[in-house]
Amino acid sequence: MSARVPKNIIRWSLRFCSQRFPRKQRNFLNTECFSTHPVRLWCSKQNQKCLSRSLACSERFYSQNRNHNEEMDEINNVEQSFPTDVTTLTQRPRLSPFWNHLERCRSPSDVLDLTRMYSPTHHQVSNCLTHMWFSTKKMSEEQRFYELQLMFEHPEFDKFLQRAMKSVQFMRNNDITYALLSLVKLGVPQRSYVVQTFLRACQEKLSDFDEKNLSILASCLKQMDGPNVDALKEGMRLVVEVSLPGIKNVVALQTMMNLLGKDSPKDLKQKLERKALSMSDQFSLPNSQHMIRTMAAMGFYSKPLLHVCSKRIAENLHSIPFTRLYQVLLSCKELLYRDSHLLTEISEYVASTLDIWTNKQLVLFLFLDSLSDALGSYLPNMPGLQLLKAVYCLCLLNHFPSVLLEHLLDSHVLEQLEITKFPKSRERMFQVVDLCLRLDCPPLPQPLTVPSSVLGNPSPNRPLVNPRLSQSLQSLLAGQTDTEFQETVVVGNFYVVDGVITKPLPNQSCETETSSCAEEQSSPAGSSQRIAVIYAPNSSFCYDTSHPRGHLAVQIRHLQILGYSPVLVTQQDLQLVSDGELLDVLRRRIFPEHASETYMKTEDLGS
Repeated sequence: MSARVPKNIIRWSLRFCSQRFPRKQRNFLNTECFSTHPVRLWCSKQNQKCLSRSLACSERFYSQNRNHNEEMDEINNVEQSFPTDVTTLTQRPRLSPFWNHLERCRSPSDVLDLTRMYSPTHHQVSNCLTHMWFSTKKMSEEQRFYELQLMFEHPEFDKFLQRAMKSVQFMRNNDITYALLSLVKLGVPQRSYVVQTFLRACQEKLSDFDEKNLSILASCLKQMDGPNVDALKEGMRLVVEVSLPGIKNVVALQTMMNLLGKDSPKDLKQKLERKALSMSDQFSLPNSQHMIRTMAAMGFYSKPLLHVCSKRIAENLHSIPFTRLYQVLLSCKELLYRDSHLLTEISEYVASTLDIWTNKQLVLFLFLDSLSDALGSYLPNMPGLQLLKAVYCLCLLNHFPSVLLEHLLDSHVLEQLEITKFPKSRERMFQVVDLCLRLDCPPLPQPLTVPSSVLGNPSPNRPLVNPRLSQSLQSLLAGQTDTEFQETVVVGNFYVVDGVITKPLPNQSCETETSSCAEEQSSPAGSSQRIAVIYAPNSSFCYDTSHPRGHLAVQIRHLQILGYSPVLVTQQDLQLVSDGELLDVLRRRIFPEHASETYMKTEDLGS
């Protein structure tokens, strides 16, 4: 008795919803009648309605001026969550040749040709629609558009839609929902008679749908509107509330949450929150991303649920594609949710991978300004060490938000940082911030300096120069009387350079050098060129490129500000070439004017 009561309540509620929308009684399929070649379509217990044969025209099947691909993105999650239902077509016992022929169809038009040869049963009609949709999934966008046009213009398409409308009342619940999903996927407009007929069937059988059917129906209704859709949405709210304890699939729960939207009652949102938290141990990484987007779609802020999802995302940033990470941040912004750990991890991840992003991604992301604003609004509750990490990463990117810098250099924050763990790492980050403020000279409202008390010992350790590099440089400069060479030079009291070569500026005459000797002593950079030779391991470059990243990129930027011309010698240069080839490489990079002269002489001799 207890199991029947909820269903009876739901049925009476659905009748009440239907009465609120009079169009759903006998004229629920009313649409525009077109004057060109009308054809009669019959539906059970309905009057004959006029449907134009222009139904086969492609524009009828792209309604509401929406992008078909964008509408289908949300449905893809649902179809992947129930793979057994989608693939049953190939696992069925072959009771008739129809199944073998259907399996060999490669396009919607092939399926329509098959329906002309065989009269499909009610169950086979649903499978035909599903196969028509599946056949377009692996096509390119251009091919899909062409195949859909052929499908709309196929002479059997109208007859097949008539058969589908007649079969809907005899279909199983699974067949109805998958048939409706396939119709939407194929671009059939929601106001067409066939779609409205399937919506009506879903409304009548809604109380008997399980979570899989509800999830598939929810993914369809999310992109639709109209009286029948509104009635179904109201009925689904009642069904979801009753069947919520029995839902065991995370994607199904998220899809229904997405459908209920911002208009759902607060008590229902709280029930959904408790259900989601009870299933949080089942959340995969895509589930966590989609849950944050779902809460943004519902306009529901659940701090415990957001914390669970953000923690999972922060631990697996390297596995998240750019577009999904961007959507997660947009959802967090819409929810006004700021998690210092998540934002710090994202900032460090972006700082380490920024060099390999495309311009489109950078423009779309708007990382520096957006993240700085988010961090600034979270300042009162942000720990000092997290703030230092964020400012450090932003300084590496040559971005200096004044609000964050002023708060970091406040005396109270500095006192808190003195008792934190890992003092060497803390001092290193402060040294980088101090160096960036001194060398990059950012335009700030007021001058800022890092107190010497937090810098520690800025004198860096002097590592030994690579022996082969040192020997090659000495051999190269052996005959250069006007060139000076120094090994292991500390620049800016921070950077250690393997070698500094001071040579006269190119195309400078000896007379000019002699007359400017006094000026050279006071300002060597005025009449000479300083070349900083840096040995860089492969890890200092973006993978499989010659683009410096991280600390090497900042070092090059600062050396150029100080008047040096950086020359990079990679690990590959020292390992894969002979001594003679290495000398040629160094000569081309350090003395490009000599290399060009040698090239011109070679050409003259050849001519």
